[in-house]
Amino acid sequence: MVFAIIVAAGKGVRMRQTVRKQYLELAGKPLIGHTLIAIDACKKIDKVILVIPQADFNVCGQIINRLNLQKNPVLVAGGVQRQTSVYNGLCAIEAVAKANGIVIIHDGVRPFVTSAILNACIDGAYQTGACITGIPAFDTLWQIDLKECVKKIIPRKMIRMAQTPQAFEYNLLKNAHDKALQEGFIGTDDAALVENGGDRVKMIDGSRFNIKITTAEDMELARMFFQNLNIIDATLQKEVK
Repeated sequence: MVFAIIVAAGKGVRMRQTVRKQYLELAGKPLIGHTLIAIDACKKIDKVILVIPQADFNVCGQIINRLNLQKNPVLVAGGVQRQTSVYNGLCAIEAVAKANGIVIIHDGVRPFVTSAILNACIDGAYQTGACITGIPAFDTLWQIDLKECVKKIIPRKMIRMAQTPQAFEYNLLKNAHDKALQEGFIGTDDAALVENGGDRVKMIDGSRFNIKITTAEDMELARMFFQNLNIIDATLQKEVK
């Protein structure tokens, strides 16, 4: 089975809004609604777990009821940190998933993910155990010092900027989380935890359109993207072929 864990338990401080960013409206739906619809459309995903703040269960339940989804998401309470939220999601499916499951992690505020990208990531996890998406760094990368003065250029040829989705064999990811918990290790994403556990992670091409909406500027980009969604979707389909 393939399980999707959508992480949407953050406070969205950088958005500087009174409403959590996952509930901000985009084209008549909250951001998390668009993400749920995109995940629901992926036929390879069997079960969806939505990790949110405990206090938001009623709000999210109402959103889900309006979306007419094929896969009814299971709501799980998140933690203080993203890593804890993913762990809570993993624990919620442990009894079913540990046999031979694949789990795909996705940010709740990346609403432009497509089935093609999700499928490619899932296939990669079946082949290698751990597969994530990322895009090249197109701009010049400078390392700065403590005074914020430029220090040296970082060659960008082998640099990739990680995105979600990220897919893993369930046991591999759960073991990596357990090890991190025992060691007090905090990773920036799940791939970092898997690397810390001694396993290698394959990276496949993501998309520049698959943005994570973190700031007000990102929200403006999302509105522009949505107005050209047909063009973007066609481009994404070509990128993953």
